[in-house]
Amino acid sequence: MRVRPVPKVAVPVMHHRWAHITFLHWRYPAETLRAMVPRGLDVETFDGTAWVGMTPFLMDDVRPPGVPALPWLSRFPETNVRTYVRDGRGRSGIWFFSLDAGRLAAALAGRAGYWLPYFWSDMSVHIDGTRWWYRSRRRLPGRPGARGDVRVEVEAELTGPDRDDLASFLTDRYRLFTVVAGRLAAAEVEHAPWPLHEARLCGLDQTLLHAAGLPAPGEAPVVHASPGVDVRVGMWSW
Repeated sequence: MRVRPVPKVAVPVMHHRWAHITFLHWRYPAETLRAMVPRGLDVETFDGTAWVGMTPFLMDDVRPPGVPALPWLSRFPETNVRTYVRDGRGRSGIWFFSLDAGRLAAALAGRAGYWLPYFWSDMSVHIDGTRWWYRSRRRLPGRPGARGDVRVEVEAELTGPDRDDLASFLTDRYRLFTVVAGRLAAAEVEHAPWPLHEARLCGLDQTLLHAAGLPAPGEAPVVHASPGVDVRVGMWSW
């Protein structure tokens, strides 16, 4: 199994916990995605195939350094649609097509402070033992109604040889890319390796891929789940 080195964020600008996360991934031709990422980034592939991920989860303990978490503002659902890229310096990371957040303040802060394509959505996460449900209905900006409803049954933890190179490629990501004032920028993300589990998809009703301009996937997704990790996010750099 390939292991990506975890960066150290010396001066974090935000602390998060990404909890009860499900990773849904579909294969896509790399040429389909290359036109959807900015100049300076190339789409990464695994065994010749690019991948698009949809990751619903619960954002928790969101706060700047030295500031206590606020019970309502610091906890909300989120769902990301993303692919995996590499910049001209050979650094791997994530390119987001969309990020839906269940708090308007979080969506506004993500757009203004991180130049990321955040949307405000009506969202919920329900955890009942190994059964996890996510619901999302987009509100603003743009055309409302894009949805992302997911139900999974979380199964055995992936350890040793069960945690293969594909699982590592899809989940071991420690850098975000965006475009700030016309320039490509990157932010480091520090967290422990994901404690990954197998997961069985029990229900999926989503239009988020279509809303992002992606064609419909041609096959069922690869599914993983994790109870979560604590995260330190660094400032953008060029």
